[in-house]
Amino acid sequence: MIGYVTLGTNDLPRAAAFYDALLGEIGASRIMEYDTFIAWGVSPTTPGLGLIKPFDGNAASVGNGSMVALVVDSHDKVDRLYRKAIDLGAKCEGPAGPRGEGFYAGYFRDPDGNKLNAFCMG
Repeated sequence: MIGYVTLGTNDLPRAAAFYDALLGEIGASRIMEYDTFIAWGVSPTTPGLGLIKPFDGNAASVGNGSMVALVVDSHDKVDRLYRKAIDLGAKCEGPAGPRGEGFYAGYFRDPDGNKLNAFCMG
């Protein structure tokens, strides 16, 4: 149902380096790139994640309550993606681990303060 999600940034080169390394862990790469926008995905026909400098010219800010969830297929991949994010300078918002029955996730904020998680079911 979701085609793509965009996150605002005030420093596109720094944010792009973070997401190149982070999303490379799950096989995603840049699928679209312009001066003010970069998108990553595993293919052009599956949901993607984009970074953008706001169109209105104002500073990007974090949406309170907004979060992007990156699905993977194992606890090990959640652990690896979470650790990679932290190693790249992300801030912990809840370490990787079980969250209720059948849900395993690790939460973090990217260098711009956007909240993400890596999760798997089962």
